[in-house]
Amino acid sequence: MSQPAVVRLARTSRSAGETRRLGERIGRRLGEGDVVALSGELGAGKTQLARGICRGAGVPDDEVSSPTFAIVATYRGRLSVNHADLYRVGDEDELHATGFHDLVGRSGATVVEWADRFPGALPAERLEVRLSHEDGRPSGRRLVIVGVGERHAGLARALAPRAPRARRSPAG
Repeated sequence: MSQPAVVRLARTSRSAGETRRLGERIGRRLGEGDVVALSGELGAGKTQLARGICRGAGVPDDEVSSPTFAIVATYRGRLSVNHADLYRVGDEDELHATGFHDLVGRSGATVVEWADRFPGALPAERLEVRLSHEDGRPSGRRLVIVGVGERHAGLARALAPRAPRARRSPAG
């Protein structure tokens, strides 16, 4: 059996707003069954990215909150977004009790914060985004994006940093 396609790239974000805008780009491209797995330390920007993803999927901003205490929430937009925050989940039994396993494969797309806590609960084909603080830049974040499988590899390719536009020299 052949290995699934994998695309890996790195991005930087200079602010929470820029992180949210990258999330919007992801959300505009999401389709039924897509899974986005977010990981990173506290304060790295996972929730900002998730809010942007929801906005890009057409979910009104005022409907989106981090489901840290509820664990899972579903938002309606152009595409339903199932949003899970696994920070407070202690083990596999607790994860099962949240109904998380029913989210993946449900209609819509699924966004998972703290996905690295339960990597075995996620489908093999997914878009992973690992966020970390940039040294010396309080608002800066480094994002490593990995798309696994044809669909998610395509999503990752679409997020590659844009090349700067070439400046035209004045005619002379």
